Amino acid sequence: MESKKIKRHCLTLDLYDDPELIKGYEEWHKQVWPEIIDSIKASGIVDMQIYRASNRLFMIMEVNEDFDFELKAISDTDNQRVQEWEKMMWQFQKPLSFAKPGEKWVIMNEIFSLK
Repeated sequence: MESKKIKRHCLTLDLYDDPELIKGYEEWHKQVWPEIIDSIKASGIVDMQIYRASNRLFMIMEVNEDFDFELKAISDTDNQRVQEWEKMMWQFQKPLSFAKPGEKWVIMNEIFSLK
């Protein structure tokens, strides 16, 4: 069996700088809905972590060669449960000043690799 090539994407987003909202965001991420996890895995994301420093979030996604950001967005649009989750998350999330209208997570460019 041939293994699929894994690629890493790093993204960033801010939360509103409010301790109660930040706490709420973290609480929701301790109990992510199973449908959200299923949607993530079905898209070709094989691992995902989210880190926080103050109100700045940093996401690391490891994806297989089947993953495509546009296909994931289309799939998410058609998934009512994902739309419910995303709507709820918007109460915590603050778009970055340079984000496009409606854009949440912004893809970061790699500028250094030890390898």
